[in-house]
Amino acid sequence: MLSKALLRLGTSAARHPWRVIAAWLIVAALAVLAAIAIGGRTADSMTAPGLDSQRAAQLIERAGTGQEGMTAQVVVTPRDGGATFFDHGSARAALTRLQTEVRRLPHVLGTSDPAGALDAGGDTTVRGGLVSADGRIAVVRVQYPDQSRLSADDLDALVDLGDRLRAELPLRIEMGGSLFYAFSDPDGGVSELIGILAAAAILFLAFGSLVAAALPIGMAVFGLTVGVATMTVLAGVTDVPTFAPVLGSMVGLGVGIDYALFVLARHREYLARGLDPREAAGRAVATAGRPVVFAGGTVVVSILGMAVANVPFMTVGGFAVSIVVLIMVLASVTLLPAFLGAAGPRLARAGRIGRALRTRKSGRLARRRDPAAGAAHAAGWRRWIGHVSRHPVPYAVGAAGLLLTATLPVLGLRVGLPDDGSLPDSRTERRAYDLVAEGFGPGTNGPLVIAADPAGDPGMLDRLVSTVATDPGIASVAPTHIDRATGIATLVVFPTTSPQDRATADTIARLRSDVLPTAIGHGPARAHVGGAAASLSDVGRRTSERLPVFVAAVLAMSFLLLTPVFRSILVPLKAVLLNLLSIGAAYGVMVAVFQWGWGGALIGLEATVPIVSFIPMFLFAILFGLSMDYEVFLLSRVREEYLRTGDNGTAIVDGVSGTARIITSAALIMVAVFLSFAVAEDPSIKMFGLGLATAIFIDATVVRMVLVPATMTLLGRANWWLPKWLDRLLPRGPVGTDDTDDTDARSTGEAPRARLVDR
Repeated sequence: MLSKALLRLGTSAARHPWRVIAAWLIVAALAVLAAIAIGGRTADSMTAPGLDSQRAAQLIERAGTGQEGMTAQVVVTPRDGGATFFDHGSARAALTRLQTEVRRLPHVLGTSDPAGALDAGGDTTVRGGLVSADGRIAVVRVQYPDQSRLSADDLDALVDLGDRLRAELPLRIEMGGSLFYAFSDPDGGVSELIGILAAAAILFLAFGSLVAAALPIGMAVFGLTVGVATMTVLAGVTDVPTFAPVLGSMVGLGVGIDYALFVLARHREYLARGLDPREAAGRAVATAGRPVVFAGGTVVVSILGMAVANVPFMTVGGFAVSIVVLIMVLASVTLLPAFLGAAGPRLARAGRIGRALRTRKSGRLARRRDPAAGAAHAAGWRRWIGHVSRHPVPYAVGAAGLLLTATLPVLGLRVGLPDDGSLPDSRTERRAYDLVAEGFGPGTNGPLVIAADPAGDPGMLDRLVSTVATDPGIASVAPTHIDRATGIATLVVFPTTSPQDRATADTIARLRSDVLPTAIGHGPARAHVGGAAASLSDVGRRTSERLPVFVAAVLAMSFLLLTPVFRSILVPLKAVLLNLLSIGAAYGVMVAVFQWGWGGALIGLEATVPIVSFIPMFLFAILFGLSMDYEVFLLSRVREEYLRTGDNGTAIVDGVSGTARIITSAALIMVAVFLSFAVAEDPSIKMFGLGLATAIFIDATVVRMVLVPATMTLLGRANWWLPKWLDRLLPRGPVGTDDTDDTDARSTGEAPRARLVDR
């Protein structure tokens, strides 16, 4: 049995704490050394097999034009407000020097030549999109090779050059491009620190002890170190997306501290009963550790289920995050009991500061270990749950109506990728974006690349250029580049709208469905639309198409997993539907904040943006797994009380009130950790942080403390209905009712609890 294995594992770790801690130190050191020696950098390869943009990329690669590599753009304008590049000699000379310096940088394949075009005449530079019509803004486009041949040093070299030339030239210099997106440091280090500090404060208030607050934090930091280092090693083998380390840190801190909190709370309960600290640690792992293993497994399976989208970077990103979750589960059942064993009896009492923080009405200091204090908290929750249970219909209808209302904005959800225009003004990428949009139009920030193979049709390219240029969504078409060896042509076209605008996606769809087929005809020639904007549009469409299948698969899997756990049909079905409600409400809040701008200023959002295409699927996988944590912990106690008393009403009140305080404390920690990431600069990280925090808050309050007791009261004994034929097929030993309960009863002198199955 799992509980027996966990009992042995936890007891052994508590009896030999320093061996276990030393083993984890060695593992952490080896992981960090491996990350330094063979680890790689994260890289975004937002393509997927079978997409039109992927076919375009393959044609471009065959042609060897270099356009398949990384790019950067240096945007300049004279500091003198009256000067232009058309008539100001010093500005033009400075532009020439800047181009020369950029070309000398390592790995630069070439640059555009606005200075040379200016010598040929102003009209040429304007038509080529190199200098704005008013002569105030010039763009130097820098071509690099494929990302696999580059590193963060190339970005550093470009940034350092810009810093030096700003002091030497009479130009304002701003930079952007895919090189910045690929190699900028992930935004998350400060958020992690804020999250840890917030979690430490909540733990201290919950336990009133510095030691008790430090242990979950220490365990989470250990696990996070090993997890992120392992992720770095994985990046040396395959492309790990840039969001994976930040998301892994966010989820890892949340679940790690949460899991440790549940085990620590049970450990203190056993200490209060008079058990030896080492035995108490072993039994805490055996009882609270079972839901931890189950909940962590559910999170991992949900995240790995994203492979159904058939988008490689999402699959790899999910795998990387699931590694962190697995390490946190392992740390919860090995490293944490070692910490508990090393701490000894000190965890049985609150620290002096914790005792001083708690005053009673009489003015006397209250001890945290006083059973009356804990009973008072439980009594408060019991009164609330009893009140909800006495009025189940209005509470069920009201709470469900509230969540459904919060879900309504999902009907307007629009996927895409926030461009550099959504970054704060303090970033050079944002300033470069604004200059380009001002001088050339917003579509210049997200050019499309059409790759065409004429296949022996000499007139196809002329038809293609003229047809594309007349499309209302296209502002201009750059000169065609034809590879002599392969005959493959590439056209860089600039939409009239920004990369994140819905109209840009409509333009891409129209080019593929109407414009290109008209130009190509019925011959063997072919053409595909690529570029960053097209790739992201394609990935967004694929994830949107696969999301319903993924959701259905996760819901079915969760129902099948929970049915044998609780030996019930309606309890798992209710859990699945309520989890779906809380996630839907979180989606609705995200749409209201990021697309409509409601309250965006509170998290530093400077412009409305679409929802990042892959975030809804990631959020569903993570949130469904995390919400199952609370479901398992809460319903395990309700099931336990039902088996003990046989009374559904008593089981609901006692079970929910008995877990309410620990669940709300755990949820508060998760919300604090996730919200610390919602203030990051990157809108994608803001979405992850706000979406996770909102869903966990709703789940632990409206769902667990209102909807669960209300709906279970309405269902009555039907909660535990299970067909006889299914009862015979399902394995025995549901969470919270197996042999460990008898072991606990023997250790405390209580009678073993009855094993009942209501049919």
